[in-house]
Amino acid sequence: MENKKFGLLGRKLGHSWSPKIHGMLADYDYRLYEVEPEDLERFLSTTDLDGMNVTIPYKKDVLGLCAALSDAARHIGSVNTLVRTPTGWRGDNTDYAGFRYIVEKSGVDVRGKKTLVFGTGGASLAVRAALQDLGADPIVSISRSGDNNYVNLSKHRDAKILVNATPLGMFPDTGAAPADLADFPQCEGVFDVVYNPMRTAFLLEAERLGIPRAGGFGMLVAQACRSGEQFAGHPIPDCKIEEIMSTLSRQITNIILIGMPGCGKSAVGRALAKKLDRPLLDADSEVEREAGMTILAIFDAEGEAGFRRRETAVLARLGKGSGAVIATGGGCVTMPENYPLLHQNGTIVWLTRDLDKLPTAGRPLSERNTAAALYARRKDSYGSFADITVDNNGPLEETVARIMEALG
Repeated sequence: MENKKFGLLGRKLGHSWSPKIHGMLADYDYRLYEVEPEDLERFLSTTDLDGMNVTIPYKKDVLGLCAALSDAARHIGSVNTLVRTPTGWRGDNTDYAGFRYIVEKSGVDVRGKKTLVFGTGGASLAVRAALQDLGADPIVSISRSGDNNYVNLSKHRDAKILVNATPLGMFPDTGAAPADLADFPQCEGVFDVVYNPMRTAFLLEAERLGIPRAGGFGMLVAQACRSGEQFAGHPIPDCKIEEIMSTLSRQITNIILIGMPGCGKSAVGRALAKKLDRPLLDADSEVEREAGMTILAIFDAEGEAGFRRRETAVLARLGKGSGAVIATGGGCVTMPENYPLLHQNGTIVWLTRDLDKLPTAGRPLSERNTAAALYARRKDSYGSFADITVDNNGPLEETVARIMEALG
């Protein structure tokens, strides 16, 4: 693979994890190439790349710029993989394999079930083809206009499978979803092609309702493996998909620390961040920095409600990032809207400590309430937010070791 160069072609690629994935697949150079629509044809005709993946918004546009197409690309009508040949670009579609992979791994049986596919772009074409081959029936595409649109979704309340094949909810505009799952009482499975955040608002709602679900992260890795085979020139076994997903998810998932005021979130956060070579983001410090005053001053000027509004805004910003250790304020769990902000890209760790060891000085709510009273009000919320619970009554290094062990 010496001197071979590949990359990802799109318009806005700051969120992409593809270079990391391809770096684990084979020994070739892989970079990001942001191109404006008016420059697309010129880029394809002048670049010295040996191949590339194609993402939003060019999966349909490159179709007519290929010298040859694979059967999959021709059938689907969309291209996400280009490989240079002596006669020009050969277009293929590995999104089909990627989406089929996450459906089959999810265990959701789509055969004979009414399925809604939100979106009609390049990704949706591969999604529809995979669903058709898996036996979903009927398959209804939802678009902004036409007979089946976002305004008349009520006529599809009997849908059992829902798929978001749009960029809705993608970083940095997280929090959006194509529909409200409460409007689909028979829903049995939810899929989302968006991979950043790892848990979109659509998937988090499915989680809350107990509906089986799968996101675009698995699809991204699976399709990259199929593209990588063409770039590297040799087969890549499916076990590599799981290996890369496991490795990459550990790297990009935020580690969120919650717990009572004084339980050690900041100290544990600093030690954990140093151990894992990650940035530490302290939510309370960020609130103070943005407000230009101390938390105590915020409480005096705006009350707890004002502080909570500021805290939620900070958590919305921190939570959509990736690869950080985030120490939160002790009361962030009192606002249910903070859970999806933290969980979208994070594993939430509840640090516990004996109540008689919790300091109160300089902590507005701790000074006005006993630790026992605060804990009684918040215990259930800590439990509902937490993915992992870790005792922090012992030495700091032991707590860090327990967290790392729990995270695998």
